[in-house]
Amino acid sequence: MEHYYTGERNHQILISLLKQHNIKNVVASPGIANSVFVGSIQNDPFFHIISVVDERSAAYVACGMAFETGEPVVISCTGATAARDYMPGMTEAYYSKLPILAVTSSQPTNRIGHMFAQVTDRTAPPSDVANISVEMSTVRTPDDEWACMIAGNKAILELKRNGGGPAHINLITAYGYNETTALTHKEIPAVRKIERYDSFVNVPEIPSGKIGIFVGNHLAWSKELTECVDKFCACYNAVVFCDHTSNYNGKYKNLFALAINQATLNKANIPAYELDLCIHIGEISGEEGSPRMIKSKETWRVSADGEIRDYFRNLVNVFEMTEETFFNHYSSNGSIKENTFIQEVLSRNQQLKKVVCEQLSEMPLSNVWIAQNTASWIPSGSTITLSILNTLRTWNYAEFNKDVQVLCPTGGFGIDGVPSIAFGASVVNPSKLSFCIVGDLAFFYDMNSIGNRFVGNNLRIMIVNNGCGVEFKKTYAMSYRLLGEDVDPFVAAKGHFCHKSKDIVKHFAEDLGFKYFCAHDKDEFNANIGRFTDVNIKEPIVFEVFVNDSDEAKALNIIHNRN
Repeated sequence: MEHYYTGERNHQILISLLKQHNIKNVVASPGIANSVFVGSIQNDPFFHIISVVDERSAAYVACGMAFETGEPVVISCTGATAARDYMPGMTEAYYSKLPILAVTSSQPTNRIGHMFAQVTDRTAPPSDVANISVEMSTVRTPDDEWACMIAGNKAILELKRNGGGPAHINLITAYGYNETTALTHKEIPAVRKIERYDSFVNVPEIPSGKIGIFVGNHLAWSKELTECVDKFCACYNAVVFCDHTSNYNGKYKNLFALAINQATLNKANIPAYELDLCIHIGEISGEEGSPRMIKSKETWRVSADGEIRDYFRNLVNVFEMTEETFFNHYSSNGSIKENTFIQEVLSRNQQLKKVVCEQLSEMPLSNVWIAQNTASWIPSGSTITLSILNTLRTWNYAEFNKDVQVLCPTGGFGIDGVPSIAFGASVVNPSKLSFCIVGDLAFFYDMNSIGNRFVGNNLRIMIVNNGCGVEFKKTYAMSYRLLGEDVDPFVAAKGHFCHKSKDIVKHFAEDLGFKYFCAHDKDEFNANIGRFTDVNIKEPIVFEVFVNDSDEAKALNIIHNRN
């Protein structure tokens, strides 16, 4: 008998992933809510389906099948109390580490609690019936499709992870016969399968072509990790794409921020870099334009946590291992050759930097100008903490001396805590200078930290005071496009803290024992930057630079139009 599939895309995605992950065995219990799923697979020769009326028994039957075969088994039930009856068998599967995938079909979850018949809440199952619980909702947009694909892959991959165990998918159905639910589709459109590896058994080979290692926020690198990444790059013509928070200082470093933020490329939606493979390591990157401007055919994620992090939306492989283990394995199979890719990107960067240097004189006093004229002053071996968004963005256009470590709270990506982080770094290593670059709103948000009695002589804070949250006033920011100059009073919070008072920070800092100086123009800045970075000054320092928010926009416009 010919088989046809439903048009409900979330069901199609699940069926495709089950087939790609070679999960054949299904125990189906009767019901209406799951008739779309069961009806789509019951005549597909790929699947082996048995029927068990009692869901409690069905879960235990699946346990026996999984124990005997060592392979995952799907159990499918309808709405109402059916999923409740899975719990004893799923508990057994949890403690016996049996790969049971419970697919509980459900009406839309927005009906929960509104007296719809056979609607029960399955959003929070007990912790010991499944290693993971996800929902595959109705697909209406490309984002819905992506989320569904990720959820399905996550649940399936958890079945054999860390010794194995059960997983749960709450599969939403329209719960009614219509053109979408009808079994009229002969084929299922392709769905991206994600694989996870925790060893080097049957791992894929590195493809030929341009290879990029994308590094998000990263802890300090060991000498060994840097060496094995550099060896990998030498073997595979690879380049390390990073911002300052990557803390990578090896031979194949490419600070890509200036290139990917060029307006001509962004407006035309042209990628700044096109790769054959992107290897993604580290945590959250401060460069929000990376997925749009660094395009690759596929991405591999390498992290000891083994989690699916689909930042570039083309993830195909996850390597649950240390970065050093991964790069050592692959570089051991390669031979060192000339790296033309790094030569290409560095040549491009040099051209851009040359143009920026030529244009510095026309750039107004701003965070962009300050970064370009300060980065080289930061002594090698120092730590510098950057606040998020505008500060991080503009300082990524400048280059620090080697062995300057960079901190930035990209994990939570909030305004709070920047001076506190810099103080924390300074207090545990008093022989090392700890710098902080922060805007006025973020400084006042966390100003109590510099009143701590453990503040040492190695803390240096630069406040770029533009009198508001200038991030919200960029001409391309959504807030500015919505409100224009009306963004000032509430979104950009302009005018707080005595609005660029010449005295408030000065008195606060000096009363706390800080050396204070300020700048209102480029000449004053140049006169003070040497003192701010002087390793011989044995006092904590606050350097306040007063700028205009309109000048920030002008400076960004200059540096974004260098290509």
